[in-house]
Amino acid sequence: MTGPEGQGDDEAGRHLDAGEAEATIAYKLRLAQILAFRAFEEKLAEHGRAPRYLGLLAIIRSHPGQPQSRLAEAVALRRSSLVTILDILAEEGLIERRSSRQDRRSNGIWLTAEGERVVAELLRESRRHDAALTAGLSPREIETTLHVLDRLIANMRAGEAG
Repeated sequence: MTGPEGQGDDEAGRHLDAGEAEATIAYKLRLAQILAFRAFEEKLAEHGRAPRYLGLLAIIRSHPGQPQSRLAEAVALRRSSLVTILDILAEEGLIERRSSRQDRRSNGIWLTAEGERVVAELLRESRRHDAALTAGLSPREIETTLHVLDRLIANMRAGEAG
């Protein structure tokens, strides 16, 4: 018996491969990112959209008062895209904008007390999620993976990969 595309029932439940794309780092990175973040967001759905923006929130926590332009650069987003995200985070009570002391025309971004609490909780959950994500990998494999990812990010930031 075959399915609509002519595939047999023995194929049911198996993931379709992407053919030649399977041999590309970009495809594998994107698929891993989608799967990892879907699981993370589903586990932490009660936090609204905050899990999706944990990286940005962690940067704000580590570097309070940064202007929007620096934050956009840090997370590799266009400034207009970041403004929309910051609006969401402000509506959810996680961040606040304050006038910069150096340049009154510019806003710095800070976490609110609620933002601090949520980020601390999400970072704890993120470490648990990483443990599940890296199950079966040795500490050396994890270290190597992080090193390779850092190199890929540096290459992309420098424009060497594209």
